[in-house]
Amino acid sequence: MSVRREARERALGLCYELEARGLDAETVLAQQPVAPDPYTVQLVRGVEVHRSEIDALLEKTSEHWALMRMPAVDRAILRLATYELLHEPDVPTPVIINEAVELARAYSTKDSGRFVNGVLARIAEDHRPRCPAGDGAPPGVTGEGATPEVRGDDAAGARPG
Repeated sequence: MSVRREARERALGLCYELEARGLDAETVLAQQPVAPDPYTVQLVRGVEVHRSEIDALLEKTSEHWALMRMPAVDRAILRLATYELLHEPDVPTPVIINEAVELARAYSTKDSGRFVNGVLARIAEDHRPRCPAGDGAPPGVTGEGATPEVRGDDAAGARPG
């Protein structure tokens, strides 16, 4: 497993904990028996700092689904990936979306992967630069895996779980 994938997985658990326990990022990070790696810390802090911006965008993008009605794990995954889409320009769009979909498939409901994919694909379309070839990847990202896992049947308005 890649270092960034492990960082995202740990950040997912910490972001879930932030919301479940009603704590701030610094408190949760300080309570960890093993210090998270730097990218995990960056993700958790970034989600907290930009949470109102991220939540507003998720509310707008996830048609027919109020953010607080989504499964808590889906919210945490969407917040993490949206933070990366908006504030981590060096991370390729397909990597962000595919990692989020994999987390949703592993930790959430049966339909969460499709739901997460649809929401993030719409956010990426509106907020990420596209390469001239129009494959959905930022400039410089080419080859196999350069296109997010977006299919015509995936929709941001689809019900998660």
